[in-house]
Amino acid sequence: MDEAIATGRETTLPAALAEPAVPVRRGWISLLFLANIGLWLAIYAPLQVLLPEQVQSLHDHVVKNNAVPSGTDAVLLSVVMGVGAIAGLIANPVVGALSDRTTSPRGRRHPWTFGCALVAALGLAVVAASPAIGVMAVGWFIAELGLGGMLATLTAALPDRVPVSQRGTLGALIGISQMLGTVLGALLVTVIITRMSAGYAACAVIVVGFAAVFTLRTADEPLPVRYKPDHPLSTALRRMWVSPRAYPDFAWGWATHFLVNLGNDLGTLYLLYFLSRGAHYHDPQTGLLILMALYAVALLAAGSVLGTLSDKSGRRKPFIVGAAVLMALAAALLATSPTWTMALVAAPLLGAGFGTYWAAAPALLTQVLPAAVDRGKDVGIINMGYNLPLVVAPLAAGVVLGLMNSYPALFALSGFVTIIAIWTVSRVRSVR
Repeated sequence: MDEAIATGRETTLPAALAEPAVPVRRGWISLLFLANIGLWLAIYAPLQVLLPEQVQSLHDHVVKNNAVPSGTDAVLLSVVMGVGAIAGLIANPVVGALSDRTTSPRGRRHPWTFGCALVAALGLAVVAASPAIGVMAVGWFIAELGLGGMLATLTAALPDRVPVSQRGTLGALIGISQMLGTVLGALLVTVIITRMSAGYAACAVIVVGFAAVFTLRTADEPLPVRYKPDHPLSTALRRMWVSPRAYPDFAWGWATHFLVNLGNDLGTLYLLYFLSRGAHYHDPQTGLLILMALYAVALLAAGSVLGTLSDKSGRRKPFIVGAAVLMALAAALLATSPTWTMALVAAPLLGAGFGTYWAAAPALLTQVLPAAVDRGKDVGIINMGYNLPLVVAPLAAGVVLGLMNSYPALFALSGFVTIIAIWTVSRVRSVR
């Protein structure tokens, strides 16, 4: 059955597998937006604030003198982040594939969205109670399993429910939700809640609460049992590989997604340490909030305007090229002048670039999916282009900061990988 659907020989498809044609309404959009904010808040509040502070606190507790390299805690943070990102790499395609086969009356995606939110909350609780770096890594691994699975099912809502003509606008809103989640998370755990364990608890409550509202208040088309893929789950997991030769546009789109996210991660994940040790800013936490606010405003402006323009024009690639240019320029400015003043210029440039990217990328990526029957799995693979940079970026940053102790080199690397994305997106043939 699944092969017939994939090749288009099945003429009458259930709503769960049909190409969406009816525009989604504001109520559904708002609740998806809310669920995404909860997801990104639970990812980035720990990544940008809580994990760096906790690693430094545990590291300082163990090492009572100054006889250690200044970049040691950055290396330990890279290990924790990398372990969590590996969990996200696993969860995204696996949960996506499992949701493709789910025949629950509540739909294919909703049960996994809420269940993964609960797993994420459990992992955050473990991190909050961690007495050592190793336990932190285990907790963050569990948290990222849940968050990665949730990302797969929420992203699958785009090809499941949203017509192609709306995907630029909705993609921009997803990018905006990522930024709002990031900024609100930083504000939550630096200004509103200053105790670390309470910060983790707040993230857990928000991700579960927002997931519950979305899954309880919106419909998710169930998959009729007769349309469930007839190959065993073990075969489905072996089919995770999507051949670049058979689906070159999917491969080039994935490569673009990976490179842009890698450039963004290299430029943002270590901002707290950069402000403290690279720019020598007197109040790094406040500085981080200022930079993230500038980043957010620029991203909101670019995403809000350009998502609609992308849909009206039907073109995606020019927006992605422009995004890569802006992001690379921001990185180049910080590489040549790693100062607080230049950071104030680079932050909105990077935000505008990333907002422009999200105005077009989700539409392009969902237009090159190989088959409707595998949407969840294939979207999960696309999301690996988000998770894999969270493995690669800490490793690369660990080398650059641990061995070279050079923030200009880190920003130069960020700009370089982003520029390569201009070439990879140009190789996509089926989308303009």
